[in-house]
Amino acid sequence: MINASEAIQRLKEGNQRFASGVRSIDTLVKQTQRADFVGGQAPFAVILGCSDSRVPAEIIFDQGLGDLFVIRVAGNIVAPSQVGSVEFAVERFGTPLVVVLGHSMCGAVTATIDELERPSQDKSSNVLSIVNRIRPSVEPLYNTNLRDDPAQLLDAAIRANILTATNHLRHGSQVLEQLIMNHEITVVGAEYSLETGIVEFFETI
Repeated sequence: MINASEAIQRLKEGNQRFASGVRSIDTLVKQTQRADFVGGQAPFAVILGCSDSRVPAEIIFDQGLGDLFVIRVAGNIVAPSQVGSVEFAVERFGTPLVVVLGHSMCGAVTATIDELERPSQDKSSNVLSIVNRIRPSVEPLYNTNLRDDPAQLLDAAIRANILTATNHLRHGSQVLEQLIMNHEITVVGAEYSLETGIVEFFETI
C-alpha cells in the first residue's frame, strides 16, 4: 500500500488528466478486469464526498475499479454512518488517506443559507437533518457582512463546511484519532470546482 503523500499525488495527477480531458490507460483497462476484484479490494484513498451528480469521485480523479472507497452524502456531511464507513475502510483495507471532498455551488449549503434567510415550516425532517449538520459552519458567516454578498457567502460557507467535516473526522472518532496519532492515516479537505474541473487540496502533506 502506498503512503498518504503518494496517495494524494496520485489523486492530483488523476485530476489533472480529467481536467485536461485525458484518461489513463490503466483506468480504462481496470474497467475490463472486474474478475480481478471479486476476491478483495485495496483502495488507496477514502473519499467522503457530496452526492451531487456532477462530482463522481472516480471520474474526476480518473481512477478505476478498486482504487477508491467512496462515501457520498448530500453536503458531504459527517454523521455516525459516515464515520463508521471511514473507520471500516481504513481498518479493513489499511487505506492511508481520507479526503473530505466538497464542491463549488453546493446545493446542500445553498439550502442551509436559504433556511437561515427564510426558515421553512414544511421542510422534510430528513432534509432538515442535513441542513442542521451544515448550519453550525454557515451561521457564523451569515451573521457577518458576507450576508450582503451572496456569492462570497456561498464560497466561504462551502469551504467552512468542508473544514468542519474534516475536523469532525479528525477529532470525532477515537479510532480515527488514534490512527492519525500513529501516522497511519491522514485526513484532508478538498474542494472541486464545477467551473474548472480542478480539485484544490487544503493541506499539503
